[in-house]
Amino acid sequence: MKTYLVTGVAGFIGQRTAQLLLERGDAVVGLDSLNDYYDVRLKQHRLEELTAQPDFRFVQGDIVDAAVLESLFGEHAFAAVYHLAARAGVRYSVEEPGLYMQTNVTGALNVMEAMRKHDVKKLLLASTSSLYADEAMPFKEDSASNTPRSPYAASKKGAEALAYTYHFLHGLDVSVLRYFTVYGPAGRPDMSPLRFIRWIDAGTPITLYGDGTQGRDFTFVDDIAKGTLLAEKPLGYEIINLGCGQQPVRMNDFIAIIEELLGKQAVIDRKPFLDADMLDTMADITKAGKLLGWQPQTSLRAGLEKTVDWYCRNREWLLQFDF
Repeated sequence: MKTYLVTGVAGFIGQRTAQLLLERGDAVVGLDSLNDYYDVRLKQHRLEELTAQPDFRFVQGDIVDAAVLESLFGEHAFAAVYHLAARAGVRYSVEEPGLYMQTNVTGALNVMEAMRKHDVKKLLLASTSSLYADEAMPFKEDSASNTPRSPYAASKKGAEALAYTYHFLHGLDVSVLRYFTVYGPAGRPDMSPLRFIRWIDAGTPITLYGDGTQGRDFTFVDDIAKGTLLAEKPLGYEIINLGCGQQPVRMNDFIAIIEELLGKQAVIDRKPFLDADMLDTMADITKAGKLLGWQPQTSLRAGLEKTVDWYCRNREWLLQFDF
């Protein structure tokens, strides 16, 4: 049995990644600040499945606090670090850029420093497709990615650059995983999949920025978590896209599937397109196939069926949340 550190363990991807590590027979120390960016009850809900298992330990703490990390690394010999903690959300980062830089850059630096001091060599770093603004689709890992449109994207680029520095200077083996739009059960309520399901079900108007022809590379959370685990292999320093890798799904079509699954019609409140958002996203996942043997297995409809089913089973509880 190996022991792994998963930061951001109460997050959407972090929880699922930790669960897969436990299912394969390893131990997990999960770190999360449980901040109030969205309702903490959803994060606690995700943790319930983990805390019931004997090989899981939860620690509430912030990666910005280097002393918290020093204590954890001093107590455990980690086989690798899954650094999935981050301040997420493009639009909120425009309002609070300092908060994003503190968590996503300084926090990442603290994690890498703790790894260096305690000779932990493997880092899996969560990054984002938001870095591909202004690049030609499908987005490839060797694109320049030097024109981030939001403080969120800029902060993730900073973390990637730091990871390369620590690879070069200190021999860290780094897998940078650029995730494309991730959805699934217990997803983030600030993202369109769960938010649209809730709004359509309740008859609340959907706030849609743009005319609905903008597209996203939607990827089911289980596929993302499985790809993340596969990237634990020694790679040196590699940036790898994890996305669906097919033509972008137009938001109008995405809404139509949810309407069909719920048996309800959406009321749409259209707003002007936001400059910080990207018009379309589409991953080139050739590299993930070659290096990791990874391909997403879940179709959009199948993934949305699972997401809507989870929502319906938890509807009364979710109605208490502010979406």
